[in-house]
Amino acid sequence: MPDKRVALVTGANQGVGLQVAKELVAHGLTVLVGSRNFERGEAAAKEIGPGAVALQLDVTDQASIAAAARRIRTELGRLDLLVNNAAISNTKKGGRSLQEYATTTRPSNVSLDEVRAVWETNVFGVLAVYQAMLPLLRESSDARIVNVSSGVGSLAGNADPASPYHKSFGPVYPASKAALNAMTLAMMIELESTGIKVNLVSPAFTKTNLNGYEGTASVEDGSREVVRVALLGPDGPTGTFTRWENETIPW
Repeated sequence: MPDKRVALVTGANQGVGLQVAKELVAHGLTVLVGSRNFERGEAAAKEIGPGAVALQLDVTDQASIAAAARRIRTELGRLDLLVNNAAISNTKKGGRSLQEYATTTRPSNVSLDEVRAVWETNVFGVLAVYQAMLPLLRESSDARIVNVSSGVGSLAGNADPASPYHKSFGPVYPASKAALNAMTLAMMIELESTGIKVNLVSPAFTKTNLNGYEGTASVEDGSREVVRVALLGPDGPTGTFTRWENETIPW
């Protein structure tokens, strides 16, 4: 078994996932760079350098998830840290701005296929990866799961008309993150009698492909809370939902 902590970051070939993978490697972890496209994952792992290993992982493909779990068991024997980062915000935005896309994705006019496609990655994909990787996390003496959510998924926050995201709350991406938060709460409750910690983190509104690079924060800033929570030791908290720095977000 490896001496170094072993981490898996999903969607790690770009954006926040790539930055998180870089920083975890810099902190001495072995990081599996999960990527739907293996070639992109290999390029990202090469960019990060020693300590990063490309892993083909499509969170919407059960066979891909199972193969990834088998490879981790065979080559490493366990998983110490799972960062569920892979997410998509839309499939049909095209060249439109976030505001334009929002007008076609209201509850009254949204395509159910669009809702299903985004939820497939952001909600069911996270649950599928959790189910496959939990036996490997149980092999660790200090396991932690970090699910990357968003402040736009906070029901309490968005119910407030004064919230900056109140008007843009919709059934595609924001509701997928609310559903992810619910899935995460279920995981927290399932694991609260074990040593496996589960935390929910929101990066900043980060300039990434997820939002057509309309975000305002750098990937470095957006990754800080994910990395901070991912590196918490066995005495660190579980069951939290935070943004930088350790600021609690209402569920």
